[in-house]
Amino acid sequence: MTVKVVETQKELEDAFLVRKIVFVEEQNVPLEEEIDQFEDDATHFVMYHEGSPVGAGRFRVVDGCGKVERICVLKEARKTGAGKAIMNAIESYADTQGLHKLKLNAQTHAIPFYSGLGYEVVSEEFLDAGIPHKTMMKEV
Repeated sequence: MTVKVVETQKELEDAFLVRKIVFVEEQNVPLEEEIDQFEDDATHFVMYHEGSPVGAGRFRVVDGCGKVERICVLKEARKTGAGKAIMNAIESYADTQGLHKLKLNAQTHAIPFYSGLGYEVVSEEFLDAGIPHKTMMKEV
C-alpha cells in the first residue's frame, strides 16, 4: 500500500470516492456535509493498493495548528495498518510544514486507534453529522 499527497485531479477524485463510500454510504453522512467548503484549502492524501484507492485523508492548518481530517479506509483494507500508514504520512507532511501540534475530531469508536498513535482526548463528546466525536491532540 502506498500513501501519497494528491497532485492530480484523478487522485483527488480517488480520495473523494473513498470518502463517499466510507462516510456517505456506510455512515449516512450527507454528501453536502462530507464534501465541504474546506476542500480547496486542504492538502489531500490518498492510499492505493494494487492501483486502486483504499484510503484517504486531508490536512489543513487552522489557527497555527495542524488539523487532521476525513481519515478513512475501505472495509477490505481495514485492520491492515492502512489507517496508521495514512496518519504517518500526514504527520510527516505536517513536520515538513513546521507544524508540531496536531488536532483531530475522532469518532468515539476510533478513539482507541488514535490513542495508540499518541493522541489524547481534550474535549467532551459532541455530535458532528449526527455521529459522536471527541477532539484529540498530539505534540509531534
